[in-house]
Amino acid sequence: MRPTVAQLQHRVSAWVSNKNTIEEGMQSVADVTAGQGVGQADWQRKAAAVCAILLGIIFLVSGAWKVLDPFKTGELLEQAKVPAGFGRMGASALGTVELLAAFLLFHPRLRRWGGFLGSGLIVFFFGWVGYYYNALVGKECSCFPLIKRSIGPGFFVSDGVMLLLGVATFVWSAKVLSAKLPLRALGALLVLAGVSYGINARMHSNVQVPTPVIVDGKPQSLAEGKVLIFFYDPSCMHCDAAAKFMSKLNWGDTKIVAIPTVNPQWAASFLHDTGFKAQTSLELEKLKKAFPFVDPPYGVALQDGQVKETFTQAQFNAPLPQPDLQKLGFVK
Repeated sequence: MRPTVAQLQHRVSAWVSNKNTIEEGMQSVADVTAGQGVGQADWQRKAAAVCAILLGIIFLVSGAWKVLDPFKTGELLEQAKVPAGFGRMGASALGTVELLAAFLLFHPRLRRWGGFLGSGLIVFFFGWVGYYYNALVGKECSCFPLIKRSIGPGFFVSDGVMLLLGVATFVWSAKVLSAKLPLRALGALLVLAGVSYGINARMHSNVQVPTPVIVDGKPQSLAEGKVLIFFYDPSCMHCDAAAKFMSKLNWGDTKIVAIPTVNPQWAASFLHDTGFKAQTSLELEKLKKAFPFVDPPYGVALQDGQVKETFTQAQFNAPLPQPDLQKLGFVK
């Protein structure tokens, strides 16, 4: 006996209903797998979340500091043996990766990748500090703003704890099912880092040069001609070596103004002993406010009041900064 039209409609409706139920069930399983992980105990998921959040906060603070202030943090990276001239870009790039790690760690479905990336970053820091340990021991780590942490055995202990947090997050978190969101986050962070770098570069190049400035007891304008401002510590051996090297250069019509950062009473003897022919200004507060830096030696090349280039501590290692000064036309 053939089924009626009503019976056929009933069978089709039942089949569609069963199909939807199966799809919903599969989606529920996928959600559970992504959100919680199959075969994981509840305490493991909770422990992974705690570890991820703690490590994420660390990378958020560290990464945001580097991305938002790449010039200052770049100077600190160069003091940590990053090649001269690469500190600013290095700070921006490293900060971007740290922010990506923080984002992954904070997102429940992406924590496994966050644990992997965070652990990789910490291993990289281990290797870098270990390789340059003899040169860096006793110096400030400068990993975080406002927190003082010296390079020494304690550095490896604290970073070892962070590595354990990263490994625990990786092991106890669910597998990541899609790379779309991490890639979008990376793209957004790259844009943020690029915009921040551009703003900081513009701020540093469009500085209002203080004028007049008292130089050798007389008011002078630093906004005329070629001027090199050299900040130094009279008791600093690095500053001493930099001044002796620059004393051998042919400066032509470039004016050199040297500013001691401490012990101004030693300024004359410092210039005499190094043979560096420069004029002296003691208006440190006014000039450092216009041209902020971390530690001397530090230099600013001005031409008609415009900042042409700045030279950080790492850029005062012979034969630097001679090549850059020659390109600017400040030395012959």
